[in-house]
Amino acid sequence: MDNHTTISNKPQEVRITSLELANVKRIKAVALDPAPTGLTVIGGKNGQGKTSVLDAIAWALGGEKFRPDAAKREGSVLDPELRVQLSNGLTVVRKGAKSALTVVDESGCRSGQQLLNEFVEVLALDLPKFLQASDKERASILLSILGIQDQLDALEREERAAYDQRLQVGRDRDRARHYADELPWHNGAPEQEVSVATLSADLRAVQERNQRNAELRQKVTQIRARLADTDTQINALRAMRTALETEMRKAEVDAEGLQDGDPDIILRQIQNAEAVNAQVRDNRAHLDADARAAVLAEQYDELSSQVEDVRSRRMALLDGADMPLPGLSVQEGVLTYQGQPWSCMSSAEQLRAATAIVSRLKPECRFVLVDKLEQMDVDTLREFGAWAAQQGLQVIGTRVSTGDECSIIIEDGEVVESAPAAPKWKEGQF
Repeated sequence: MDNHTTISNKPQEVRITSLELANVKRIKAVALDPAPTGLTVIGGKNGQGKTSVLDAIAWALGGEKFRPDAAKREGSVLDPELRVQLSNGLTVVRKGAKSALTVVDESGCRSGQQLLNEFVEVLALDLPKFLQASDKERASILLSILGIQDQLDALEREERAAYDQRLQVGRDRDRARHYADELPWHNGAPEQEVSVATLSADLRAVQERNQRNAELRQKVTQIRARLADTDTQINALRAMRTALETEMRKAEVDAEGLQDGDPDIILRQIQNAEAVNAQVRDNRAHLDADARAAVLAEQYDELSSQVEDVRSRRMALLDGADMPLPGLSVQEGVLTYQGQPWSCMSSAEQLRAATAIVSRLKPECRFVLVDKLEQMDVDTLREFGAWAAQQGLQVIGTRVSTGDECSIIIEDGEVVESAPAAPKWKEGQF
């Protein structure tokens, strides 16, 4: 059985119980027993070796990829020496000219870097790598912890497809609406176009009727002329005159009440037919465009509902996930905290979120190294320490300060003897 596992084969939680560092970067000699949970603050002024302590721990546990560029303290004739004691009984030592690694368990068995890699989380040693990652990378790390990356990817693809379709429909709707609005509308125009052929037939009928009327009138005139001639010959032609009078009376009856049509009216209608028909076509096109815009508007609304449904399901999936820190989420592929994207978080909020997430990557690795805790005010720092204690998490951090909130104070590469007592981090929440 591995020394870092329990009988139930559940990974054993591992913390740093003590460390001794010498001749590393700015460190002359530093010994520290960090608090098993909560916050251990390494304080001091700038350039005194605070960050060198974190770099040395990362090198000791993370391997050669964490080896500082100038590992040996400037001016020292002695090589760096690192010793870290872990809660699972392992002792990690790096020393000598080549900083050779030795990992020894409680029974004296020796191991190497491979054993450390099984339970040491790389980002716990290098939190800035997470802090400086892209929005997508940070979100991906959180989703990998929650185990819902594939589900969220599917929902994002579904949302994107609906969004893109809605975007295109919206553009078509706007173009259709704009086209309909630009088309002219003529109040009073008939629904159907005027038939020029029908008007032409009407014109011919009027002309023919007028021709017949003219012929009838001409006939009356002729008969009257003949009657006048007959009057001069009345004695000789009386019989003929009587017949003619009868014929005349009949013709007068036929001609009585005749009314001529006005061809000018129809001519004007023919002349105006194309203008009227253009109005009819305009109105018809306007109605068609209105109908098209209405259909597209309905499609747009349906797609909007679809987008909102996908977003609701995605949020429900995230809301039901066991987040490392209350308030964490992923929105549109970006990590958020309390509804704010990374760029809008304060430095203190970024440190909280990063620490919470990194601590979940390897649950057995219960320590995280955090630099630049001066980005938190004292009250926020206390809350951070209380949260870490509640989570059973060991946070070892640095802070530009020599105040009472510091666990130890580093000066010129060594622990100041008169450093304040380590504060007690009570359990609580942010």
